[in-house]
Amino acid sequence: MPDILLLHGPNLNLLGTREPGIYGACTLEEINHSALSRCTAVGARLETLQSNSESELISRVQLSGTDGTRFIVINPAAFTHTSVALRDALAAVGLPFIEVHLSNVHAREPFRRQSFFSDLAQAVVCGLGPRGYETAVDVALEQIGFRGAPA
Repeated sequence: MPDILLLHGPNLNLLGTREPGIYGACTLEEINHSALSRCTAVGARLETLQSNSESELISRVQLSGTDGTRFIVINPAAFTHTSVALRDALAAVGLPFIEVHLSNVHAREPFRRQSFFSDLAQAVVCGLGPRGYETAVDVALEQIGFRGAPA
């Protein structure tokens, strides 16, 4: 039963080697470790999941509606622009969530500027690299009542 569920979409398992000029050199393991450290510091529970499978992400979002999860931080990656089904799952469970993107999607190809999630999200963080995840986790911790979240 996590307080925060951190979800990563397709190809994010390749961070650190995938187009470092766009996504940087930080690995997904490093991002998850930073998020876990921030949560542990204030006594919050974190669960992470990366999947290249839309159905696996949808199933985990659906489960979050009944397992005590309080907040979701999600980088839908390419599903941002394609997955009505993942959007519908987030809408159905009704949990607050923050959408995160490592790159500034608005400064990239036109198709990346459309998100199926942004209008449902509490906030959208993009273009800050791994720091965007830290910001999103810190805000999530504050919103669910964990004061003194790391800066």
